[in-house]
Amino acid sequence: MPTTHLKSTTAFKKDNSYILYNGSCIDILKEFQENSFDCIFADPPYHLSNDGFTCHSGKRVSVNKGTWDRSQGIESNFEFNKLWLSECKRVLKPHGTIWVSGTYHSIYVCGFVLQSLGFHILNDICWFKPNAPPNLSCRYFTSSHETLIWAKKEKSKKHIFHYKVMKNGDWTNDKFKKDSTQMRSVWSITSPKRDEKKSGKHPTQKPIELLKRIILASTNEGDCILDPFCGSSTTGISAYKLRRKYVGIDINEEYIQLSIKRFKELS
Repeated sequence: MPTTHLKSTTAFKKDNSYILYNGSCIDILKEFQENSFDCIFADPPYHLSNDGFTCHSGKRVSVNKGTWDRSQGIESNFEFNKLWLSECKRVLKPHGTIWVSGTYHSIYVCGFVLQSLGFHILNDICWFKPNAPPNLSCRYFTSSHETLIWAKKEKSKKHIFHYKVMKNGDWTNDKFKKDSTQMRSVWSITSPKRDEKKSGKHPTQKPIELLKRIILASTNEGDCILDPFCGSSTTGISAYKLRRKYVGIDINEEYIQLSIKRFKELS
């Protein structure tokens, strides 16, 4: 577990295994020592809040998530992603891996930055959403997936991958994974179930099933996982259930409080 003697105030802490910080991830990451984390899951802003509309529960709703999700222009977006990914590389252990999720609005920039910083890309995962909302404009293909890039810090180091767990695990809800076949790079997982949002809603909340698969594939029990854009802390909830340590950071105090509420209801 990384040092907890930081300038930043801890928003929540449980037995030194579940820690939340409220603030800018770039500022807080700079306070961590090098080589502190075994794995990172990052769900950075997609920069798709452009005053458009989408469909939710059969209703026309705004795509706007908040000021944190608005694009500041391609150059500014690039610099932002370079800053936080540079700090992530510094605090990641030599054998460690990072997962970055996104849509076409953001994932290609993140992929370029990862490679420019010297990360070695292992896979890109297509997370297919069987229950994706329809396209209201009828002018484009309906968006029904997100992309996750899995990369390791140093190409020469042996990374963690639990092949047998992915191959032999019970993934009966995944139409692309058949019994006794290798886990493929297309994952069929529905958006978060209703009971996963009983404590409150986050606009970009990830399903527990997705984080469970990522954590089981690429970490060991007792490993420490960092989430620099933790939102409602689906990563943390999944990590805690699977006996991993967790550090989450979010700039929005409302989402930190939601994370705390979810954890307390869990425990």
